[in-house]
Amino acid sequence: MIYDVVILTDRKHAYPKRIDDYTKNVITEDAIIQNALGRLGLRAARLSWDDEDFDWSNTKSVLFRTTWDYFDRFDEFSVWLDKVSTKTRLINSEAIIRWNIDKHYLKDLQQNGVHIAETHFIEQGSSKTLKELHKELGWQETVLKPCVSGGGWHTYKLNSENIDAHETIFKTLIDNQSMMLQPFQHNIVSQGELSLMVFNGQFTHAILKKAKAGDFRVQDDFGGTVHNHNASKEEIEFAEQTVEACAEPPLYARVDAFIDNDGKLALAELELVEPELWFRNHPEAADILAKGVKDYLLSS
Repeated sequence: MIYDVVILTDRKHAYPKRIDDYTKNVITEDAIIQNALGRLGLRAARLSWDDEDFDWSNTKSVLFRTTWDYFDRFDEFSVWLDKVSTKTRLINSEAIIRWNIDKHYLKDLQQNGVHIAETHFIEQGSSKTLKELHKELGWQETVLKPCVSGGGWHTYKLNSENIDAHETIFKTLIDNQSMMLQPFQHNIVSQGELSLMVFNGQFTHAILKKAKAGDFRVQDDFGGTVHNHNASKEEIEFAEQTVEACAEPPLYARVDAFIDNDGKLALAELELVEPELWFRNHPEAADILAKGVKDYLLSS
């Protein structure tokens, strides 16, 4: 059979050994978009991106959804991306995926007028210590994370009391990859972080993520909670303008934003590869994305 769309997940969620709440959400999200595609007459299947038994030329497109192990297996994923891009169409495109995987993309968006969180990039192989960097930048409380990461992986909150204890792990990380250092954003803890979904260039819905008490990470992996959010005109315009600032228009995007320490709406991250989109909170948004996929296939 030739499929119109293969919805991509990872091996863990394609063949789950047990169904916990987290896995249930993944399966639910993928099912919602698969059903939305089906309602438009598109033949859709759901497969792990590393499925060795599937001939990727037997689908007209692949839709990146829950490939949530790609940064743990980045070299393998990158090789697969090279191969699959010669056999079918990628949604979003290979070029924009590769650009978005590395958070240096924030520099490009900033140059195109998007207000981002204040960020200092530390390139691979740097010999400077965390203490030296904090002294140079004049920052007292910061967050350190890799430029290629997701889900709070190797994300550390630093201050004068714990910085020495993180020097060893920082040295190991910076020897192998680039890192980024940002001033700690207090409003994310007190107010939360917004995720604004933009499909086909248009805002569809938003949610608010809040960290659990005593933590600074809003991801549900660390006990964060999700709440529906009625986005303001300013927030909607910010999200759509952020997507417009990309070198090419993505079919779907998630704009993560917050109020920074200066009281300004700022971009935390622009997620174009495999962001959670909370269709289970707003199932009608899946129909909007599905229509975008169909229009894309008809125009290609």
